[in-house]
Amino acid sequence: MKRDLYIDFAKGLATISIIFIHTAFWSGQFYMPVEARVFSLVFDVALFYALSGITSGNNIEKTLYRLLKLQITYMIFVTFLFFLDYFFKVFGLSFFSFDWLKDFYSTFGSKYVPRSISSEPQWQVLGNWYLHEYSNCDTFPVVMGSFWYLKVYYILTVLCVLILRFFPKHINWFIGICVALTLIFNLFPQYYPNGQGGYVAFYMTVFLIGNRMKGKKIPTKMIPVLYGLVAVALVWMFWNYGDDMFYKLNKQKFPPKIPYIIWTLFSLVTLFVFYNRLKITKPNFITNVGQNAIFFYFAQGMSSSLVYFLVVPMKDSLPWYLLVLIIYPLNIFLAFLISKGLKKVDDLGWKVLEFLRAKTASKNP
Repeated sequence: MKRDLYIDFAKGLATISIIFIHTAFWSGQFYMPVEARVFSLVFDVALFYALSGITSGNNIEKTLYRLLKLQITYMIFVTFLFFLDYFFKVFGLSFFSFDWLKDFYSTFGSKYVPRSISSEPQWQVLGNWYLHEYSNCDTFPVVMGSFWYLKVYYILTVLCVLILRFFPKHINWFIGICVALTLIFNLFPQYYPNGQGGYVAFYMTVFLIGNRMKGKKIPTKMIPVLYGLVAVALVWMFWNYGDDMFYKLNKQKFPPKIPYIIWTLFSLVTLFVFYNRLKITKPNFITNVGQNAIFFYFAQGMSSSLVYFLVVPMKDSLPWYLLVLIIYPLNIFLAFLISKGLKKVDDLGWKVLEFLRAKTASKNP
């Protein structure tokens, strides 16, 4: 089956956009104005769920196998991250002091300074990471701050493949149920569930709509209508919630509420408008990012943490727009380099697991 480079291209652009979002909302808090940070949310995480819907099928075995491989890759990464964090702390305590480490971590902000640092490995933290309880990684705080997406992705993918497999004629009904639940949760906030319920209701809608769009093309006549509806929705949002809602959009994201949902419509419409219309004929840097999105996703958390150490000393020396023109490309470059290293770590991890499997496998037929 020929690979659709548009999917890789869109996934690559979405990944680069996520790097910009984490540049803006983490280290960018030191120097970027609120308006610039909020505009970074135009192309956000909803695109990944839509693209997952487009590329997903109803093969349960294949889907669960893919999720299992992703889980093992994730566990290899957090194991590597755990030891990287641990050895850095041991190094700091051995050659410097606890106060030096506190000063180091204060670069990320006062709330990220640990109250105590143990020279003993905290194995319970690694176990919790394996089970997707994303407690902070002190040395790379952005990593765990961006992992909420992964838990929702696992839940959505399992539920949606079951829907696609056993209820292929009722997908529109499930979309309607998810839309209704999203509206109920927002119109009656007292019923908005804790945990993943609100995330799943909205992002399952996006996922299933993406699946319904697979292989289809939005008619040209419908394009201005769709963008018109997006414009009307945005006007209604500011009229109903007030202009200051613009500055609160990031808080409306966790979990997704109506203002943030409306804000994502432009990017989702744009994704579907160009699907089966924009032809990407040759691989390029962006399609490469899309093909290796999971490693860039892991890497950007580390790179977005590292750029703090340039931002803090430079934030008062340059205008914000010049500083972001330095930090953002640097963040992409660091994410690119780190992703290459993480891919090698992943390959090594799989080889170790294969070695252990071979050594422990029963020799009885």
